[in-house]
Amino acid sequence: MCKPRKYSSQVVDGFERAPSRAMLYPVGFKKEDFNKPQVGIASTWSMVTPCNMHIDKLADEASKGVNATGGKAIIFNTITISDGISMGSEGMKYSLVSREVIADSIETVVGCQGFDGVVAIGGCDKNMPGCIIALARLNRPSIFVYGGTIQPGKNHTDVVSVFEAVGQFANHTIDEIELENIEKTAIPGPGSCGGMYTANTMASAIEALGMSLPNSSAQDAISEDKNNDCVQAGQAVLNLLNQDIKPRDIMTMKAFENAITMIIALGGSTNAVLHLIAMASAAEVNLKIDDFTRIGKKVPVIADLKPSGQYMMSELVEIGGTLPLMKMLLDAGLLHGDCLTVTGKTLAENLKNVKPYANSQEIIRTLDNPIKKESHLRILRGNLATDGAVAKITGKEGLSFKGTAKCFSREEEALKAILNDQITAGDVIVIRYEGPVGGPGMREMLAPTSAVMGKGLGGKVALITDGRFSGGTHGFVVGHITPEAFQGGVLAVVEDGDEILIDAKNNILELLVTQAIINKRLSNWTQPKPNYTKGVLAKFAKLVKSASEGAVTD
Repeated sequence: MCKPRKYSSQVVDGFERAPSRAMLYPVGFKKEDFNKPQVGIASTWSMVTPCNMHIDKLADEASKGVNATGGKAIIFNTITISDGISMGSEGMKYSLVSREVIADSIETVVGCQGFDGVVAIGGCDKNMPGCIIALARLNRPSIFVYGGTIQPGKNHTDVVSVFEAVGQFANHTIDEIELENIEKTAIPGPGSCGGMYTANTMASAIEALGMSLPNSSAQDAISEDKNNDCVQAGQAVLNLLNQDIKPRDIMTMKAFENAITMIIALGGSTNAVLHLIAMASAAEVNLKIDDFTRIGKKVPVIADLKPSGQYMMSELVEIGGTLPLMKMLLDAGLLHGDCLTVTGKTLAENLKNVKPYANSQEIIRTLDNPIKKESHLRILRGNLATDGAVAKITGKEGLSFKGTAKCFSREEEALKAILNDQITAGDVIVIRYEGPVGGPGMREMLAPTSAVMGKGLGGKVALITDGRFSGGTHGFVVGHITPEAFQGGVLAVVEDGDEILIDAKNNILELLVTQAIINKRLSNWTQPKPNYTKGVLAKFAKLVKSASEGAVTD
């Protein structure tokens, strides 16, 4: 039987802890359970969103694995919010904030209750990095389980199809009945958004990081494989306890390099830059935005997945998931095989017997026939982003764009202009005061970028912002601009008609105005009043660091 009880023994051992034990009998403890290591099962279940609606059942499966292996599982919940539901509204300002709330709440429960280990189960893009941040802070034996991907909707649709349908309806290319049909059938049941959007991006990154069991990132939400994944995770955390393997033993700089390599190969979301830096910060690993450029020079994009590609995660699951891709990258010398993982083995040991994809599949290309030879995630700098900005450029939209600015101080203003045909070819849509402090909360811009696509303007216009983008966004877009406008970044003084250059080959984001004019404008600029002065958004704005530092609040 497993014996390590470093934390729970402080809570339940000895005559003086009788009150603690008395409180635990009613919640299902038996006398013998007090001698077992306690494992917290951090569940992100809620009926707020389909991404998480099934996670209560997955938590039960993880508990079975813990209890069958000599531990005592205790399920507790944390919050989740839905980006997809709140997108384009004031409520979206709580999205990134929720990552910090989730991390804080898991840390709080585990730290208070004295759990010896943790299984965290997440199913939406903010609760996954939130879970990992908490596990890194706590640094006690832990494992992460992904809730799994959703099935495609009718006619191969998904949530992004609905957002783009809004633009198509506004452009009169579909009628009201067609819009309603897409709305009703695009999201058929439980699971995270089906493309290589932020949820599947982060799940894949966390697996490559070594914090999930092999193939946890590539399983359908409702499947026997996912149920087994949860049971095995419950068993695995007891093995981690026995071996005293902790998250920071796994989450090294080399492990983060593996995660970055994986998300580049998959064509993943820009949000991964923000979240991986935040996760690394919690693990006390000095990951910087320029590391994405360094690694991106040698890693190609080889997955033909939505939003810029054709296929969905469920179709990648059908051909073998992420493991054959990781084996391909390992064999090419692009992954560090000696990194420790939650199996207690190295990445190379986990991948030793993995078979390659069938030759007939078209989702994952070979390394010598990539979609893009270098990374699609570009870290841009210039007078508009002296501290960096993040672009997702697959090459399909070209590698550079020069256009004239049309400026908006809120996302809603920009969306209205797009839908009302006020944006034309050659425009650079500038959305500012949406950064971590200015928003506050750094909203995602899926509504306006999808409207651009729906309006048939993809490739004809660009969009830049100090906010960020959903993993479902595609097109010529640049986000995470730092310094942000609210803190006096040059983005604050861009004027309508100014020329802007986006060069994703040389990694430049430049306002084509003389420095003397910029200086004069900045001298006349005054900081707007904050949008929130109390509550969680105000706390976030006061504590948060820049997007280039992961928008962390530690």
